[in-house]
Amino acid sequence: MVDTPERKVKKKAVETLKAMGAYYTMPVASGFGNAGVPDILCCYRGKFYGIECKANGGKPTRLQLSNLKAIQDAGGATFIIDEHNVGSLKELMEKEYESQDQE
Repeated sequence: MVDTPERKVKKKAVETLKAMGAYYTMPVASGFGNAGVPDILCCYRGKFYGIECKANGGKPTRLQLSNLKAIQDAGGATFIIDEHNVGSLKELMEKEYESQDQE
């Protein structure tokens, strides 16, 4: 299978999550699932995260943004990552976790 730019972002994100010891899953888009679900759903240190992966300046669709907002409204955190910020995923998640602790 060819490593597309978005696939490379997903691969790097998964490597980061594994190294952090986070639980994660990557829902398969199909006619039986919910459309617009983030590429990666994970739980880290008791917090739920939705991670949408993009590449080459890609932007989330309206449906993807709606799903990300629903996660936030339910108390989870969301990130849109690309080849420019995927290296900061761990720091983004840690910062989000720490801000939750201060509430």
